[in-house]
Amino acid sequence: MTGLAPHLRALTELVAHNGHMTAAAESLGIPQSSMSRRIHAIEDRLGVPLTVPDGRKVRPTPAAVRLAQLVDGPLREIDAALTHVAADADPEHGTVRFGFPLTMGSGAVPDLLEAFNRRNPGIRLELKQAHGAALIDDLRSGALDLAVTIPAPDGLPHTVLGVQRICAVLPDNHRFAGRRRIRLAELRDERFIANPPAYNLRQLTETWCAGAGFDPRIDVEISEFATVREFVRRGLGVALLPVGGGLPDDGAVDVPLAGDGHRREIALTSATALQSPPARLLADFIAANGL
Repeated sequence: MTGLAPHLRALTELVAHNGHMTAAAESLGIPQSSMSRRIHAIEDRLGVPLTVPDGRKVRPTPAAVRLAQLVDGPLREIDAALTHVAADADPEHGTVRFGFPLTMGSGAVPDLLEAFNRRNPGIRLELKQAHGAALIDDLRSGALDLAVTIPAPDGLPHTVLGVQRICAVLPDNHRFAGRRRIRLAELRDERFIANPPAYNLRQLTETWCAGAGFDPRIDVEISEFATVREFVRRGLGVALLPVGGGLPDDGAVDVPLAGDGHRREIALTSATALQSPPARLLADFIAANGL
């Protein structure tokens, strides 16, 4: 395994780049000729073809795809172990690749990162904002070390930091705006404003509405919660959003939903169980201070 590690890494990159040899070689910082030799070395070792010609590129065979799937996790664990050992020599310096949801671009996360940076000036933070599914994909691929994810994912190490309650957001002149709480079924005839289908809250909106006996009529799709709220304020529809996302007298009101279960977990998720010392420092800091 040790001797084949560079060759297997070449294979995983080739599969990830859909057979584009040049792009895979560039991602590893090696010449294309070296890339080809590494793939051929695995073929010689296994006695099975891993690529077939496909126009100007090659196409990974099913055996190549399966092998890449099997070795990708162990290779990332090896990379993490090497990073961990190197960082142990100087745990107060290094880089942490940290992701957080698009909906947390203001408030708690920036405040926490600012405080962490003041306490640990030698640790460099590479930050990425994306929706939950993209963050989880980046954690699984090793592109991120840590991320705040909503909800907590399956199959990755994580710590639940808290829960995010979801409410109905209505224009302040809506007939239900003064209610203490509202049943979701009472919104069956409303137009909804929601995130795109890949977003977790969009999926929850559809699931909860189906449980209330209707399919929501979604006329407008928007990524940013603040923009969703603005469109609600302008009377284009209603929405399901996290509690407390607006400002006083902003033209939209939060109305609690009747019943239990309208909430989702907020988790701090790691790419691997073996974190680098700088990543562990950040994880411990976030866990201790909360969101």
